Amino acid sequence: MLQTTPAPRTETVPHPEGVSNEEFRAAMSRLAAGVVLVTAHDPDDGPRGEDVGMTATAFLSVSLEPPLVMVSVRNGSRMDDLLAEQPLWAASLLAESQRHIAGRFAMKGRISDRLLFEDIPYARGKESGAPLVGGALATLECRTEKRVEAGDHTLVIGRVLTADLPSAEGGPLTYFRGRYRQLG
Repeated sequence: MLQTTPAPRTETVPHPEGVSNEEFRAAMSRLAAGVVLVTAHDPDDGPRGEDVGMTATAFLSVSLEPPLVMVSVRNGSRMDDLLAEQPLWAASLLAESQRHIAGRFAMKGRISDRLLFEDIPYARGKESGAPLVGGALATLECRTEKRVEAGDHTLVIGRVLTADLPSAEGGPLTYFRGRYRQLG
């Protein structure tokens, strides 16, 4: 008896709740989001440690009293693993001219983080030790207050330790319909 492999399914497969991954992704792509580079310093990686970064569009203000922000990180990612151990991290709110930085840190199967930071101007945060991108519209240094598992991501809620406005030039880098965009 000859066995054949069934052809892959091409129709949309809904979750038990009724929404497929494709439908959900298409709907959420219509929500414009700011683009942030989240960074942390891993002091245990090598003699001088290593800087780690990831591009995030799921980043938001949570509270004014106390000042809290939240970032969503993919479970099992390098950043998720590091932030489970290292409570100090930073966020640089990227300007529209920093699209190349966002793209570089969003790549799958990318090169080492050390090489990614090589030609990007940054200062080291005084509280977190994490890289703060030069030319960003704002930078925040944070300490993790809480981690909440949510599906295939972890929501990291951080208390803001410092907030600086290094650049007033240009508008924010945004992400809409699967592409980086500028306002206006």
